[in-house]
Amino acid sequence: MSKRFDQVVEIMSRLRGEGGCPWDRKQTRESLKPYLIEEAYEVLETIEAQDDPKLKEELGDVLLQILFHAEIGRERRTFTIEDVLETLADKLVRRHPHVFGKTTPSPPDKKISAEEVVHRWEEIKRQEKADQSGNGDAGSALDDVPKALPALLRAYQLQVRAARVGFDWPHDETGYAQVVDKVHEELREVEEARADVAQNATAAARQRLQDEVGDILFALVNLARVVKVNPEEALRGSANRFAARFTHMEQAAKSRGRSLHGMTLAEMERLWDEAKAAEGNKAQP
Repeated sequence: MSKRFDQVVEIMSRLRGEGGCPWDRKQTRESLKPYLIEEAYEVLETIEAQDDPKLKEELGDVLLQILFHAEIGRERRTFTIEDVLETLADKLVRRHPHVFGKTTPSPPDKKISAEEVVHRWEEIKRQEKADQSGNGDAGSALDDVPKALPALLRAYQLQVRAARVGFDWPHDETGYAQVVDKVHEELREVEEARADVAQNATAAARQRLQDEVGDILFALVNLARVVKVNPEEALRGSANRFAARFTHMEQAAKSRGRSLHGMTLAEMERLWDEAKAAEGNKAQP
């Protein structure tokens, strides 16, 4: 490892050791979980902002979480940061036989596509799981999708994994039309469930309405996937635009000596249109 990397590992060890930092010393794998998620999302924000200096800092914060867990592993004598790096290196080489091994595209003059790489990666991973199980069972194709993922992203990844084994809509206009029909079907079922709740507001009726709303969201994730849009990124973009426009509305109202709370819906809609117009002007070159 590099001298700088060794230095950071040593700093982490000192922080956790006798005479180190009380906060760092008391951390556990469980207590660190929220920080890992938080730091990952902060990296996403800086990527979207295209802020390279900030990204450098945020990537360091993610690396800190990795070093934290590796140091806890060293203290427990289960693994070290060197083991983490060795495992990663081995996996990268093993799952890229077209780069590091003797596997070549067929015919030899044909370049392997990104799609073929993904397929080979999944096949190698399934074989590894089968070998590790001891009975040749590779488990479900969905096992690698973490249950702790945000629901929208998990739905997308579940659909992607299922599609890789052929459980998917046709990859043409017919498939697109079928997905759109499914969205409309789920919307009708939401309306039916809502009407049922209005007539008979039982727990079962409320549960059915919740299930149907979940189904239409799942169908919309499928629609996004079919048109090759990542739904998590799409929704995050929409949320960011909403937040920016709403903030613009608040500032515009304040500049006029008013607040949104005291405005009519029609007045707020005019401010919303102003915010959208201002956003469009900023986008002009």
